[in-house]
Amino acid sequence: MKHIVLTVTAALGLALPTSLLAATEADTNGDGVLTIDEVQALYPDITVEQFTAMDVNADGALDDDEVVAAQEAGMMPPTEG
Repeated sequence: MKHIVLTVTAALGLALPTSLLAATEADTNGDGVLTIDEVQALYPDITVEQFTAMDVNADGALDDDEVVAAQEAGMMPPTEG
């Protein structure tokens, strides 16, 4: 049983989207979301207009779901993990 739990835990850890890991690293102020400045530090070619399009809830920041959606839509490059 212990072996199964460890295997499942390891598999889930490997299945995490790399965007979430990158978002954690890019989130320099540690507030759990990415601002335009934080995104542009990671992806300098992303414009304010592109960021606004990714910011689905229009709160001025990208949460994990918005980062994943932007990457899946090809609006933000996937991060390399």
